[in-house]
Amino acid sequence: MIKLYEEGVYLLNGTQIVEESGAQVPLGKDEAAKNTMAYGILEAHNTSGDMEKLQIKFDKLTSHDITFVGIIQTARASGLEKFPIPYVLTNCHNSLCAVGGTINEDDHMFGLTCAKRYGGVYVPPHQAVIHQYAREMLAGGGRMILGSDSHTRYGALGTMAMGEGGPELVKQLLNKTYDIKMPGVIAIYLDGEPMKGVGPQDVALAIIGATFKNGYVNNKVMEFVGPGVEKLSADFRIGIDVMTTETTCLSSIWKTDEKIKEFYEIHGRAEDYKELNPGQCAYYDGMVYVDLSEIKPMIAMPFHPSNVYTIDELNADLKDILHDVEQKALVSLDGAVEYSLQDKVVDGKFYVEQGIIAGCAGGGFENICAAADIIKGRYIGADAFTFSVYPASTPIYLELVKNGAVADLLAAGTIVKTAFCGPCFGAGDTPANNAFSIRHSTRNFPNREGSKLQSGQISSVALMDARSIAATAANKGFLTPATAVDAEYSGKKYHFDGSIYANRVFDSKGVADSSVEIQFGPNIKDWPAMSALPENLVLKVVSEIHDPVTTTDELIPSGETSSYRSNPLGLAEFALSRKDPAYVGRAKEVQAAQKAIEAGNCPLDALEELKPVMEAIQETYPNVGKGNLGVGSTIFAVKPGDGSAREQAASCQKVLGGWANIANEYATKRYRSNLINWGMLPFLTKAGHTALPFKNGDYIFVPDVRKAVEGKLSDVKAYVVGEGLTEIELQLGDMTDTEREIILKGCLINYYRG
Repeated sequence: MIKLYEEGVYLLNGTQIVEESGAQVPLGKDEAAKNTMAYGILEAHNTSGDMEKLQIKFDKLTSHDITFVGIIQTARASGLEKFPIPYVLTNCHNSLCAVGGTINEDDHMFGLTCAKRYGGVYVPPHQAVIHQYAREMLAGGGRMILGSDSHTRYGALGTMAMGEGGPELVKQLLNKTYDIKMPGVIAIYLDGEPMKGVGPQDVALAIIGATFKNGYVNNKVMEFVGPGVEKLSADFRIGIDVMTTETTCLSSIWKTDEKIKEFYEIHGRAEDYKELNPGQCAYYDGMVYVDLSEIKPMIAMPFHPSNVYTIDELNADLKDILHDVEQKALVSLDGAVEYSLQDKVVDGKFYVEQGIIAGCAGGGFENICAAADIIKGRYIGADAFTFSVYPASTPIYLELVKNGAVADLLAAGTIVKTAFCGPCFGAGDTPANNAFSIRHSTRNFPNREGSKLQSGQISSVALMDARSIAATAANKGFLTPATAVDAEYSGKKYHFDGSIYANRVFDSKGVADSSVEIQFGPNIKDWPAMSALPENLVLKVVSEIHDPVTTTDELIPSGETSSYRSNPLGLAEFALSRKDPAYVGRAKEVQAAQKAIEAGNCPLDALEELKPVMEAIQETYPNVGKGNLGVGSTIFAVKPGDGSAREQAASCQKVLGGWANIANEYATKRYRSNLINWGMLPFLTKAGHTALPFKNGDYIFVPDVRKAVEGKLSDVKAYVVGEGLTEIELQLGDMTDTEREIILKGCLINYYRG
């Protein structure tokens, strides 16, 4: 079904695969590497003149309503006068306006007035989820788009898109660049054709299962090629593409053809199509071979998109697989609640309580049409099972009404809702305690669906394709692959009605109006002042996480906390609340010492336990003290930062006095970038997490840390402070000159203020 090549490969004429070892090809490796689609797009957007050290300027930007307030506030504090490129502000995350009084709608009005003042585009709530609007209205062949959401992926349409934390968008708003090393490019070679009943989520989950755990495409560009591409519709390709984020790749790009050209024509943008193909001899750093014809309906069991099985495998071996999932959950849930799936087995069949098709992954036209075809004439029943469908945009919704798909869904007992991302991150359709939900959405991390461990709640989400979810709904909640249902797929054609956006979306056409007053709500707060990096640093370890991977949802929960994303200090109260509820209190205790330093007072008076620590330090470093010392907190996690691009996973630590993270490795480039942009040192340790030289509650002293950053040192000397000093080695890894300067200044805001 899927094969990973152990070495680089050449692709000749788009179809012939030649392994690197012993290859006889017309071009050398370096020249052939320039013939990938990714190289050509990156070269066209690179401003550095050096293709090994890229400085990218994007064509367009996009954000949603839990990120754009912080981004614009940061840019305003740094001198923003006008959006220099098209910037689209969508409202698809805090759309319900159900938590915190006026908070969410205040954010929306902030966005509308900023779009008017600075020359942007404002998409009102319920009109479209961020990525569907970008597909319909922003994408273009050969373009690059940067979005403040991790699922910013429009590669199927010939657009290289990347999801990053807000500070990277701030840089673009201030006419700066996105600085990265030239990424590796991995070919995703599609062959064959999917069988009836297999959908894009099935293909995506199979690829994620094969590549996530081994890091095969980590921080690389996935380039989709091969004869199988042309067998897939535009919607099918989009459904695979959006899920590439879950492999931890940097971006994606696909070859394009008449089907993508038709997509642009349908949306009234024929001029934005561009044919893309790799050169006749292209070199890739690796290849994932996918035989589409062998892929079966898949399910990603809790609590990660890579925990994949075929649905047939699960149904045939329920007892053992459910036991395995339960054992993995012991690590993720850390014993906070009892967790069992055995009661989901009813008369030898697996019963689920909820099905949802939603968001940027599931809410596409073809997915919902297929679901309607499967469930037409059937009923979901009157038991616990519920079924909800969220079209990804109002134009899609309108067409589903016109062609009868909505009627078929409603008649079967389905609830059809508006465009909203809530089910993806826990702001809508939270299941009952201990319930099991199957979803065509993007993620199934612990508690991301809205349950709260700290309140003794747990429910489960498994990812599936819309077709198999509809088949399960037609079977009244008993898990069923779409291939087991005799359904006739109508293959309805999509007609896009652009008048919906023309009548509802505010588009400044790039014209700024400085006379517009920005509308602020009482929850919209400025960032607190942040100090520059001190000469010497004392860090207290205030949280220690030993899960194999720590998601951004665990660092700062999604769901109802989204209402406080415009209030840095308010949101920070939720930091690590699901993983380590004592973290905020511990961090604040240490922060009191730093606040004392900033006020010109003695930190020892604010933090009594610091006295013996300073005595031990000054025995060896007698000059460390007043005027050259900073005190803050740090956390250790094995591999933090998987998942969302949300910058708040780092900024919440910073506003609570965090100066650093320590990790064995960082799960994604975007999380590490967020740490740096908020002035936090992204330390690495060579020590395995089971043999760390420090523990939660220990103090770590980092002498001459400012000099280490200024001197571009990778290895940094540090000490665990006990009765004496025990030396340990920390590493900073590769950092650009700009990143080092941001760290020295204390954060990106300080860097731009000069």
